[in-house]
Amino acid sequence: MDSTDHDRVPTGGERPAPVPTAGAQPTLLDQMGGPMGFVFSAVPVLVFVAANTVLPLTATIIVSVAVALAIAGYRLLRGEALGLAAGGLLGLALAIGIVALTGSARDFFVVGIWVYLAAFVVTLGSVLVRRPVTGVVWNLVHGGTHAWRADRRVLRAHDVATLAAAVVSGARFVVQQWLYVSDETGWLGIARIAMGWPLTVLAALVVVWAFRRSSTRLLPSR
Repeated sequence: MDSTDHDRVPTGGERPAPVPTAGAQPTLLDQMGGPMGFVFSAVPVLVFVAANTVLPLTATIIVSVAVALAIAGYRLLRGEALGLAAGGLLGLALAIGIVALTGSARDFFVVGIWVYLAAFVVTLGSVLVRRPVTGVVWNLVHGGTHAWRADRRVLRAHDVATLAAAVVSGARFVVQQWLYVSDETGWLGIARIAMGWPLTVLAALVVVWAFRRSSTRLLPSR
């Protein structure tokens, strides 16, 4: 073979070598910790509820903190981001701190309950004033210069996405506040898990749809 063969440009009858593609982008589920993220977020709640049925409150707190620390350490060892590993630990620390102050096991859930109410008020209010939160966020992410509210389809998409978030937050508040008032600590734990990540993923999928619709209509074609 002639040495110049190495420098030949492929003719119409020859196929050029395939260009390597970039690595696959992480999915929404991957960004939220993957399937194990559901397990890691549920275990501390289950441990607290189970321990509270057989142990004094002080012992329940100790067991719950120990399990949460073990999970955070394990997640760091398996290479997860610090934010994912520590986020759940910080939330648990706040909940445990309130329980320690009040001496009531049901107060383990009180912060989350009122956060749900605040999220419901903010999301629903933003739709009522015609500035849905998801649209505001999309615009900020893309430079804050787009007249997204002038496009009816885009505005409607963000109304739907923001209302989806409002419905999820409102449902969580109503159910868990009712169980809290009824002093049903065990059922509170079940509701927190059942209405946690599954509903978050559903709402997030609607938000992703609204973001993509906005980008398709408002961003210049590449």
